[in-house]
Formats: sequence, C-alpha cells, structure tokens
Amino acid sequence: MRFKLIMVFVDEDKTEQVLDASRNAGATGATIINQARGQGLEKVIGIFGLEILNPRAVVLILAEERRADRVLEAVAEAGKLDESLDTGIAIQLDVEKALGLSEHIKALQGLKPID
Repeated sequence: MRFKLIMVFVDEDKTEQVLDASRNAGATGATIINQARGQGLEKVIGIFGLEILNPRAVVLILAEERRADRVLEAVAEAGKLDESLDTGIAIQLDVEKALGLSEHIKALQGLKPID
C-alpha cells in the first residue's frame, strides 16, 4: 500500500475542524505539532514595534494514496486555506517508505471503497 504525507499549516483554532475533515475524508489519524509560528508576506507589527507571529498548528496526516487527494481537498476547505493570504497552507508529499502501519492498513481495508 502506498501513502502520501499531507502537511497542513493552520491557525490553532482551526485544528479540530481540519482533523474532523481529514477523518471524514478517509484518513485514519494525524499528528499535531502545536505552537509553531508562521510569517506571511508582510510583517505584522504590534505595540512597542514587536512583530506578531500568530500561533499555528502543523497537522501531519499520513493518507493512503487513493484517498490523499480527497483528504487534501477536505482539509483545505475545513481550514479555509484559500480565503486570504494568512489562513495557512496544505501540501502533499510522496512517502517512499513507512513502517508501523499494519493496524492502519487493516483499518483502511475495512473502509468503504473510494468513489
């Protein structure tokens, strides 16, 4: 079975929506890294001239290859990633090799077929 890694960089307050969307689209799990900080095209300066970096979450989703596009589209919609410059991004990468997935593969084999 082949997998894709979907990385979603999103505001922390949208993490749950992204996770729910990924699960509903066929992902079997995710890893969340909180307190990441991101910077957009322009700096946002707050009081005392200090730059404001909004807290982000990095959501790592390992998705079965046939389900990956659906998961990517679902998380982009849930995170509202295309609404403005500062909402976040999602990327999809090929996974050459992955270990420790035997239970995930069993769960995927039990899911309904992809349309």
